[in-house]
Amino acid sequence: MLPASTKPTNSLSDERREWIRIDDRVLLEYRLLTDQSEGPTPGIPPVSDEAISAVIAKPTSDLLLRSGEQLAESPLLPWIMKVDWLLEILVKQLAKMQPEGMTIAQVADVTLSGGGIGFLSPRHFAVDDTLRLKIILPPFIPIHATARVIRSIQAKDGINYDIATEFIQLNPDDQEHLIRHIIQAQAERLRGRRKQAG
Repeated sequence: MLPASTKPTNSLSDERREWIRIDDRVLLEYRLLTDQSEGPTPGIPPVSDEAISAVIAKPTSDLLLRSGEQLAESPLLPWIMKVDWLLEILVKQLAKMQPEGMTIAQVADVTLSGGGIGFLSPRHFAVDDTLRLKIILPPFIPIHATARVIRSIQAKDGINYDIATEFIQLNPDDQEHLIRHIIQAQAERLRGRRKQAG
C-alpha cells in the first residue's frame, strides 16, 4: 500500500491529465439526449458529398500522417485507397437513397481534453443541455460519451455556436484513449516544431 502522502499527488496527477487539451480535427457526431437516436440530427444540415468524402478520407490520411514513409511505400496503400473509394461510393449512394435519414459523423475542428470537448455547431444548445457524443479518434477509435453543455455562445462567424462541454459519462478506457491521443498529438507537434526550428 502507498504511503498516505503519495495519494494526493497521484490524484492530483490524474486530475491534471484530465485537463490537458489540444485543438484537433476529428470525426464527431452529437445530439441532444432527448433527440431520437435514429435519423438526422435536428438543426444539422443534411450530409453532403463533400462531407462524405472528408469522413471517408480522414482515417487514411491520419494513418498516413502517423506512419509517414513506412505506409507511403507499402504495397497496401493502393488497396487501402481502393477500399476508401468503394466505401465513399456506397455511402454517397445510401445518402441519395435516404437523404433525410442519414446520420454520419462530421469532420470537426474541436478542442479536446480528458474532461470535455469544445466544438462549433450550427445548432444552438442551452447551458446544462445533455448531449450524446461519438468522437472517432485516429486511426479509428470510437469514443462514446455523455456531456453537459457548459457554454453556448454565438461564434465569431455569426452563423455557428461555440459549444463547450464537460463529460458526465465516459468509460475509463475511453478516457484513457482520449488522454493518450492528446499526449501523442502534443508530442508529434512538438517534434514537428523542433524539426522546423532545426
